[in-house]
Amino acid sequence: MARKNKSLSVLFNPLSKDNPVIVQILGICSALAVTAKLEPAIVMGISVIAVMAFSNVIVSLMRNTIPNSIRIIVQLVIVAGLVAIVDQLLKAYAYDVSKQLSVFIGLIITNCILMGRLEAFAMSNKPWPSFLDGVGNGAGYAIILIIVAFFRELLGSGTLLGYQVIPQSFYDAGYSNNGLMILPPMALITVACIIWIHRSINKDLQD
Repeated sequence: MARKNKSLSVLFNPLSKDNPVIVQILGICSALAVTAKLEPAIVMGISVIAVMAFSNVIVSLMRNTIPNSIRIIVQLVIVAGLVAIVDQLLKAYAYDVSKQLSVFIGLIITNCILMGRLEAFAMSNKPWPSFLDGVGNGAGYAIILIIVAFFRELLGSGTLLGYQVIPQSFYDAGYSNNGLMILPPMALITVACIIWIHRSINKDLQD
């Protein structure tokens, strides 16, 4: 039972109580770049989940054989290989989204959340907990990206996933999209609002 509870906490804590973006304040840069539209944010989130989960497992399996002096290099090589696979899959099956994400898929390699979990967790834990940790932290990151992208696309373009959501009658009555929402600074402001709401609910995070 204790082991099950530990596994659940490893998986679910990063979704809220220990979220890498709004609690640890990591991975903010990509939130500015890929959240103007919902679709690339979802694809980026899924990509990070996949890379984090499998890189955690691989590093965990190799942790006792990696010389300490080159462990960062080995981790980067593993992550780079997985990112290259994800990049090729996106180009093959989601080319338009791949073009929107551009260089940001490649920048997963240097994502501070990913490298931090490899060092802090995968290097000292077995494969299954490491897999759960990768999925949990990747999902925590993805959730914030999706929330930010939801509001930016809805308020900035009047669409969600490219489909018109705000009725044409609203525009005929004088409504106009908020162009500021699709600019990068609004992503930072939206993340700040999420952090404020999250910490207002979780009083223990205010210290």
